[in-house]
Amino acid sequence: MKRAIALGFALLMTAGALAGCNTMEGAGQDVERGGQHVQDAAQ
Repeated sequence: MKRAIALGFALLMTAGALAGCNTMEGAGQDVERGGQHVQDAAQ
C-alpha cells in the first residue's frame, strides 16, 4: 500500500515538474521579447 502511494506521489511530482518546465519556458520567452522591445526603443 505504501509503495502505491509513493508511486502515485512520484507520478504527480513528475507531471508537475514537466508542466512547470513548459510554463517557465514560455515565461522566459515573454521576458526575452520584452527586453527586445526595450532595446529597440533605446536605439
